[in-house]
Amino acid sequence: MLTKNFFLAYITVNVIVSGFAQTDQNGNQEQPGTGTLSEFKVIEQKTANLRPVTTYESPISNLDFDPRVDMQGRNMAEAQGDLSIRGGTFENTGIRVGSASLLDPQTGHYSTELPIAPEMLTEPEIFTGAANALHGFNSNVGTVSYKWSEITQRGSATIGGGDHNLNFQRVHNAWTGPYQGSTEWTWGAETEISRSESDGTIPYGDHNFDRTTGRIQLLGPESQTDFFAGYQSKFFGWPEMYAAPYGSNETEYIKTRLILLNHQQSYGNRSHWEATAYHRRNSDHYIYNRFSPNNNFIHETKVASLALSGLHEIDENKAVNYAGQFTGDEIRSTKLENSFTDRSYYKVSIVPEYIHSLGNQEELIFKFGASLDDTNRDNSKVSPVAEISWKKTDKQGHFEHAYVSCTQSTRVLGYGAIGGSPSGLFASDPDLLREISKNIELGYTLKEADWHMKGALFYRWDNDLVDWTYDSNNTNARSAKNVDIETVGIEIIASRTWNKLQTIASYSYLHKDEDYKDATIDGSFYALNFPEHRATLGFIWNPNDLLEIRIDNEWREQQANPLREGPSNTLNSHLAASYYPAHLNDIEVFVAFDKPWDEEFQDIPGTPGRGDQFSLGATYSW
Repeated sequence: MLTKNFFLAYITVNVIVSGFAQTDQNGNQEQPGTGTLSEFKVIEQKTANLRPVTTYESPISNLDFDPRVDMQGRNMAEAQGDLSIRGGTFENTGIRVGSASLLDPQTGHYSTELPIAPEMLTEPEIFTGAANALHGFNSNVGTVSYKWSEITQRGSATIGGGDHNLNFQRVHNAWTGPYQGSTEWTWGAETEISRSESDGTIPYGDHNFDRTTGRIQLLGPESQTDFFAGYQSKFFGWPEMYAAPYGSNETEYIKTRLILLNHQQSYGNRSHWEATAYHRRNSDHYIYNRFSPNNNFIHETKVASLALSGLHEIDENKAVNYAGQFTGDEIRSTKLENSFTDRSYYKVSIVPEYIHSLGNQEELIFKFGASLDDTNRDNSKVSPVAEISWKKTDKQGHFEHAYVSCTQSTRVLGYGAIGGSPSGLFASDPDLLREISKNIELGYTLKEADWHMKGALFYRWDNDLVDWTYDSNNTNARSAKNVDIETVGIEIIASRTWNKLQTIASYSYLHKDEDYKDATIDGSFYALNFPEHRATLGFIWNPNDLLEIRIDNEWREQQANPLREGPSNTLNSHLAASYYPAHLNDIEVFVAFDKPWDEEFQDIPGTPGRGDQFSLGATYSW
């Protein structure tokens, strides 16, 4: 079934792409124009540190201190990191690579299992509001979106270690050259191998990770094609990882394989499209107590997907934004086969836009459209997408952008919430409803040559949001329940660059009103685990050509939660420094210290905090 659905989706997308291709008067396809594709730009860095202290580098490593994303970790972020945006949960946050969202149909806990070297991707963009309603797939609150980077000829080898018997190694190499002697076309190839192991910052918090990746790229004046294959295996333990508060010493063994083909194409003035096809296979072996290995949960999911997104310019004032993704999935499980074990679902979004010039480099942009979600295991849903924005720019580097958006997005549930037993350690419910989120957002951005500021005010209604809850009178550790939540929030991000110093600061506020419609619920593990106040501050300081100092800080005041043990507020820091010896070309020596204040703050209520970690290493680049 999975293969058949994928083949049908491939034919559909090709028809759509052909329909958007420009033709001349005789019906022949025109050659791509000379326009540039602004969507391909590299998104600026939002944290001081990209390299983690505790394990090998991953695309999600620097999201721990990202002001736009809340990372809630078990063990280290690279072990198991739950991402949430604007008070959402890990389930309704999407991960997009190219034009496709990479799904894990079992649970959003594994959405961050990305067997991809970080050099292969750009810095992430965070989609909310209209952008998420248009491009997000099965992510009704927000999406972390990556683009494939251009391959440059380079290489590096890293070795390091630290306390708690930490050791890590990494090798990356890339090659480029002209394609068939062309001056406009180039080919590129890169490969990477990484590994990391440690006894853990707390007892039974050990890990052992391996990753192997490779990519081939063909780059033209208006196109980029990438073929990628990656494999990752991870073993890690953490007390009360999922089953708090029962005092278990849990472990997990995850293997992820990903094959992906991506193509970006620009044509005309500002028209462009991007297509992505991938196959993802994830194997999960969870053991409730490492000293009783027979009490385990084994799952394997397969996902095949095809996606298309882009913008087609009709004239200088009118254009059509579009996005579509078709996905088929399968699950084989020892615990989650009490209902269906495969499904297909798709989403299509069409959002026309009209640009009205106000003169003096000012313009109004109107976007009004809709999206359609459908699946063979649930009803379809049509959702409106609307945004009005104002932009002003000048040649001196001044830029202003203000917008208001009103959108709706939906999500079908994972097998973990609907496919298991209604009793036991993790209680599922096959009658849980589709999540529906309505969002109103106001935002403003101001950029100057060396500083910028961005702010947003939003109000979101989440209907039938799925949460994992606790009932002290029930033997179940957790139960999946629907909840209605209203969320109001404010976020402000500002950055400034001086000659030798870069800074990024942020503040966010969240408030929620919830209705579980169930008086037996005593606590929420996820939906009500959010920072009411959160502030970040990062520095990158280069006092001279030989030294770089990087500091990330995060302070948060978490909403009160009866399941949390210890403090409800914390200050997290990541301190790092790099030294480039003048007499040793292409050598970097680095030190790093994570959580130096040795806080015991629990990211997830009932799950122990991760403790402090020190590391030292060196990188040779060529």
